[in-house]
Amino acid sequence: MSGEEYDSEMDYSDSDCGDPGYEDYYNVQPWGGEVDNDVDPDQNRRDPEYAIYDCLRVDEVERLLNENVEVLSNSLRITPSLAKVLLHAQNWALQDIISKYRTNASNLLITSKIRPVPLVDSTSGIKSLKGGLCSVCVTIHPADKFSTLMCGHSFCKDCWCMHFEVQITQGISTGISCMAQDCDVLVPEDFVLSLLTKPNMRERYQQFAFCDYVKSHPQLRFCPGPNCQIVMRSKEQRAKRVMCSSCKTVFCFRCGMDYHAPTDCNTIKKWLTKCADDSETANYISAHTKDCPKCHICIEKNGGCNHMQCYNCKHDFCWMCLGDWKAHGSEYYECSRYKENPNIAHESVHAQAREALKKYLHYYERWENHSKSLKLEEQTLEGIKMRINKKVMTASGTWIDWQHLFEAASLLARCRYTLQYTYPYAYYMEPGPRKELFEYQQAQLEAEIENLSWKIERAETTDRGDLENQMDIAEKRRVTLLKDFLEIKTSCAFKFHVSKDMIQYAKSSLPDKEHFYGLQRLSIVYV
Repeated sequence: MSGEEYDSEMDYSDSDCGDPGYEDYYNVQPWGGEVDNDVDPDQNRRDPEYAIYDCLRVDEVERLLNENVEVLSNSLRITPSLAKVLLHAQNWALQDIISKYRTNASNLLITSKIRPVPLVDSTSGIKSLKGGLCSVCVTIHPADKFSTLMCGHSFCKDCWCMHFEVQITQGISTGISCMAQDCDVLVPEDFVLSLLTKPNMRERYQQFAFCDYVKSHPQLRFCPGPNCQIVMRSKEQRAKRVMCSSCKTVFCFRCGMDYHAPTDCNTIKKWLTKCADDSETANYISAHTKDCPKCHICIEKNGGCNHMQCYNCKHDFCWMCLGDWKAHGSEYYECSRYKENPNIAHESVHAQAREALKKYLHYYERWENHSKSLKLEEQTLEGIKMRINKKVMTASGTWIDWQHLFEAASLLARCRYTLQYTYPYAYYMEPGPRKELFEYQQAQLEAEIENLSWKIERAETTDRGDLENQMDIAEKRRVTLLKDFLEIKTSCAFKFHVSKDMIQYAKSSLPDKEHFYGLQRLSIVYV
């Protein structure tokens, strides 16, 4: 990965994780081999989840930050410690800091809490050169026992040290401020380290300060993996999928949570909070059994595919809505769409509450179901491995001959993972043409995923060409949905990649002409 991708503020680059495409989505290929990084760069850049990032060690990040500190210190002729306070307060925007300092240095220093505002009582805590009474410990000390902060407040060194130790014990470092009442001036690093006497306290302070610097830097993020020390760096501060080169944790660079496209960071936080709050209400839907809609025999779901076939009467139905599978076909996958009650605004408060719960459970059930399907399909993959091992041992082909099955399983996991996160997105969308189009693409993706899952679970009787064709269709559905709805917030005119059959669908299924004309006003690209 080239260092010149970054500006002068971050011109250091020592990448450990290279330039992964989406083949690393689940860290390594399902058959146990390493990820193939020999991917066409142009193809990667067309992937809406593509991101350029580096995986840096702690010493590399420290060197990177210190270079910024040195540049600012030399440019403004201030101490490195004050440069750190400025950079941390201004989110490491080096050029902006220099520009603001030259325009209005006093205002910058006040807003960064380096200099006190004029209203601060500057007489409290100020000592003469002969020493005096420390207002904290109420003890008289000679002048050399006092230390004075930039705000002018002075206290004895022992009180300063005790103040620092208490703050550090609470995990505070860069946020340590003056002890004087109503003074929020921050204490710079050199002032703290000069008064701390215990080596372990100095070490903890520096560790906490480093963490604060990384968290305030928009291009840096700690890997959330357990006990992992890797720091990710990306110039593109968007909700992109990144993978740690050390612990292989995959997460969203912007928020540090599990990757959640197409749902944005704020929405997924709201959704997860709601799921946690309403978990008791939703417990009843966590059962793994349902009755066959035809013969009413109890059926347990032991695979990831939602296309179910009753072992008793051989009836094919959808696990989600219990509808006849033939009715799903290749058309609109109705059970993924929540049907709003158009008269709910005129109903009672209790009716509205019931409708809100019904809507939430609709989306939560599908969210949870796809999460369970991912786990069940892992078991299916293990079964495929065992069967292929048996075939290889009996000279019925080599591992290379069966590799396409593992590629299909990897792609199925990727598609289903994306589909799972479409439900929080749809839950918070306002009704209208845009939601209609999203639900159409969501339904198309879901239908192709279930077709792919069905073929994989019956891999031994599925034609290889048919399986690979289904893989291609499912991936195109996934990428199209992400391209159309991943972070579309910068313009009032939304751009979608739609086909003529989607427009025909819109004409026939949208509730009225006004909705269709609203859809026409969107910026449409035909494919």
